[in-house]
Parts: sequence; C-alpha cells; structure tokens
Amino acid sequence: VQLQASGGGLVQPGGSLRLSCTASSGRIFAMNGMGWYRQAPGKQREWVGGITTADSIIYADSVKGRFTISRDTAKNTWYLQMNKLKPEDTAVYYCNDLELKSPWGQGTQVTVSS
Repeated sequence: VQLQASGGGLVQPGGSLRLSCTASSGRIFAMNGMGWYRQAPGKQREWVGGITTADSIIYADSVKGRFTISRDTAKNTWYLQMNKLKPEDTAVYYCNDLELKSPWGQGTQVTVSS
C-alpha cells in the first residue's frame, strides 16, 4: 500500500489547515484502523489521532478539541482538519495504519508561525 499525506503549509497561530491522506488501497485501514502521526524537529514521531476498526475516532490529548479526523471511503481519502493551530503543532505529518504495518509514505510539512 502506498500512503501520501498532503495539504500542509505555513499558517499563523490560531489558523487552520486541512490535511489529506490518500491510500492506494483502503483495505489496510479497514483491517488495522487509520492514524495520523507527526514528527517535530528533533523529536520522535508521535501519534496524533485515528479511526479504529470499530469506527471510533480518537485523539491525543494535545490536539483534542482542535483537530478533527474524517474520511471519504469512496475516494480512499482521510482528512485531518486542524483548527486553532499552535507553534508546537509544527511538524511533518504522516498517515499510517494504527498498527504501523504499512511503509511510511511521504509526509507533509505544517509550520505554525507568525
């Protein structure tokens, strides 16, 4: 499966961005759940949120109430709507299944700065 995140950019604090994740096949996400991850400079990659195989949408505490995950299964596309962005949200964002069984695809850079 090939994964690609897109939609990143430069945004001011308090702004919004919507990221997209496209998968060559949605099967891996149906089997293992879908997750968003990010890696800030000098830090380890961390989990941001995801959709479980039970269709529960879960978030890390650091983004809860600000980020929203959704999907369009017909398009094999998942979304991460990010609102009220903070400088500490600056990172490269990736998508992968929740069991990390897929190869990491291309991430997308999000920079929150004034």
